[in-house]
Amino acid sequence: MPPQTHQGRTATTGTRPHQVKQSKKKTMRNDEDDDQGGGGITCGAVTVELDLQDLPEGCIANVISLTTPPDACRLSSVSRSFRSAAESDAVWSKFLPPDIPTNLSHSGPDAPNCRSKSKELYLALCHDPVLIDEGKMSFSLDKWSGKKCYMVAARALEIVWADTPNYWKWISMPDSRFEEVAELVGVCWLDIRGKIDIRLLSPSTMYKAYVVFKSTAAAYGFEYQPAEVSVGLVGGAEPTKQTVFLDADRGRTQSYQIVPRRVGISNRSRILPRVSQPREINDNQYPKDRADGWLEIELGEFFCEGGEDGELEMTCLETKGGQWKGGLIVQGIEVRPQRKS
Repeated sequence: MPPQTHQGRTATTGTRPHQVKQSKKKTMRNDEDDDQGGGGITCGAVTVELDLQDLPEGCIANVISLTTPPDACRLSSVSRSFRSAAESDAVWSKFLPPDIPTNLSHSGPDAPNCRSKSKELYLALCHDPVLIDEGKMSFSLDKWSGKKCYMVAARALEIVWADTPNYWKWISMPDSRFEEVAELVGVCWLDIRGKIDIRLLSPSTMYKAYVVFKSTAAAYGFEYQPAEVSVGLVGGAEPTKQTVFLDADRGRTQSYQIVPRRVGISNRSRILPRVSQPREINDNQYPKDRADGWLEIELGEFFCEGGEDGELEMTCLETKGGQWKGGLIVQGIEVRPQRKS
């Protein structure tokens, strides 16, 4: 009996592996000049001819919408049809959080229009945070993931003695996103706390919180005295606490140091004995430069599962040393998704 055939292919016998005549493979070209762009999908020794241009744009858009914003930008360079699909509202509307209209309804007149093209709206919210809640908070998107980011303004923070001009004063700065920032004149008890409703955050996301600040040329008291920071749910388990230094350039070694100490309306100097040996360096304990010209120090992290009620509290305290300190300018506390390395 002759060998059986199936769909035009002949099965052979013997010890040699099955051989299938391969058709000439097409290669998918990554230039815009190839209007016919197509390609082949190879599985083992079999190549299936596939002209990507024959796929409906909606089908391509659906696939791209399951990726990430950076992936969509890269895929737009594959071909003209891919570019059209990758830049469509069908793709970028999936990258936008569903409650964008609600957030923008609490913003000012300069906020982006929800009726804009989805990609334009996405990029605008990534690069230009909008003020919400009467200017007490800013809202933006993380450009790599589309997750929501917030900054709580200094005016919305709980700062001990913030309304006492001898200790704190409120000023305006042109590079701040808020109308006012808090400048520390001098205190021996630094207590800064911020809260945010966790329902505002993106679900299934690891968030990190940061104090955003600057130091004046006359800043003092932060070089050798660490602050204690934490992030945790109000009424929840005791948050993990860690120590940080709010001075960007010093504090990495211990030594004998004369630090000005302000007592009442007079200033005194006090010698603080320190052991002259280097500390173990942890980069997360020291401020880092931001692209907007400010500094930030990490307070901690929180995983938002989604669908929960509660408030996230973020603290920055220096209440144990008793040394006077001043020259800090606080813009706010920012909460944003942890970026994958």
